[in-house]
Amino acid sequence: MAKTVLVIDDDPTQRRLLQAAVEKAGFACRTAPDGEAGLALAADPKDGIDVVLLDLTMPGLSGMDTLERLSAKRADLPVIMLTATSGIDTIVQSMRRGAVDFIVKPANPERVVVSIRNALKLQSLSGEVKRLSRKAEGGMSFDDMIATAPPMRQVIRLAERAASSDIPVLILGESGVGKEVVARCIQGASGRAGKPFVTVNCGAIPENLVESILFGHEKGAFTGAVSKALGKFVEADGGTLFLDEVGELPLDAQVKLLRALQEGEVDAVGSRRPTKVDVRIISATNRDLSQQVAEGTFREDLFYRLNVYPVDMPSLRERRDDIPALVDHFVNRFNASEGAKVTSVADDTMKILYAYDWPGNVRQLENAVFRAVVLCDGDQLQPQDFPQISGQMPDAATLPQSPISMVQESPEPAPSGDAGPVSIQDEAGELRTLSDIERDILQYAIDFYEGHMSEVSRRLGIGRSTLYRKVREYDLDVRHEREAS
Repeated sequence: MAKTVLVIDDDPTQRRLLQAAVEKAGFACRTAPDGEAGLALAADPKDGIDVVLLDLTMPGLSGMDTLERLSAKRADLPVIMLTATSGIDTIVQSMRRGAVDFIVKPANPERVVVSIRNALKLQSLSGEVKRLSRKAEGGMSFDDMIATAPPMRQVIRLAERAASSDIPVLILGESGVGKEVVARCIQGASGRAGKPFVTVNCGAIPENLVESILFGHEKGAFTGAVSKALGKFVEADGGTLFLDEVGELPLDAQVKLLRALQEGEVDAVGSRRPTKVDVRIISATNRDLSQQVAEGTFREDLFYRLNVYPVDMPSLRERRDDIPALVDHFVNRFNASEGAKVTSVADDTMKILYAYDWPGNVRQLENAVFRAVVLCDGDQLQPQDFPQISGQMPDAATLPQSPISMVQESPEPAPSGDAGPVSIQDEAGELRTLSDIERDILQYAIDFYEGHMSEVSRRLGIGRSTLYRKVREYDLDVRHEREAS
């Protein structure tokens, strides 16, 4: 999705010129005639503003005051100052208050575009560093997840409740759907946030080393044990132990794991006394554990111990509405790590990505975008940048429209049902609450425009991020599958 630039300038001619330059470069653009209006648009990070072009000299709230208030509310939002003077004192003052660049008017369009791209690159680098820091410190939250599709909203609801206790969680789903991400978010939203988060891939441990790796060993306990090892349970003490692909554990290791879970203590190989541990267990698998229990390859008592609070993760093909946002997220990440300058995704490309079944799920999408960013010759991802996918798909013109292109090609969709106007009075003739009216208006708009969220956002005059937040808050129905009559 194209990045959005906000132009704040009291001169309507300057606003139009800057808007033309910004849109010609492939960015979306919004404008504001003064500082107060600009603050209203940019202050909420969920309203989708990525960069601000801010005039220094304006009546009312000056550009410098607007910059100061923006920096206080959104320190992560890059602001580029525009002014007719280039005094060194003004430049220094702007930079100290949070501006990332300074352009002297009349602004050269190429200079403006270069400055915007540099600001976005800096923002991507900063965002990636913060994300990695949160991940390393065990502080990831559900806000870090892209989960606006209805199946994922249910996952978030379940995971948020699980985070409020130490209940054992079993995350089920195909390989590559993001089970570890959910586990990290549960940890980050729980009382164990900031404590150790230790991951064990049970399918990658040699069978003869399972006990040693999980529970530790003493020096000399067996041939090759030249030093003491704590084991994953002790490493995770006070935090969370994530047992990935737990269905791969051999039966003898399952017995020892069950005892550790029941007793809250582990016996290191060669140790004379057990070690008490305080560990929250989150496990995950892409297998059918109940079937494994029936076949005798997974212990029934361990299954019931792990399967206390199951969370089913949908495949990517079951949450296609998240694909545009996921692509945008991965493009930003790889722009930062690879020094690329991709700004958007072509409509035909998004159609192909939206229609593809993604057997490898989110992990496959991430790798495909990585390759595409490296292959891309321009600033927009094209179908040929995804050769392994576009080669398997029919021509983009024959594919169903993605949520992004739907709005562009269907600006005036027909009503999709018998929904009537929203009433502001209840059955007794009294005024309804504002939240109830807002909920009904949003649902009516979603039904009227058949779930085309970009069009709903544009018609109601609210940012898409705000719209998705309210959809989640009110638990609105955004599915528009019609049964055959």
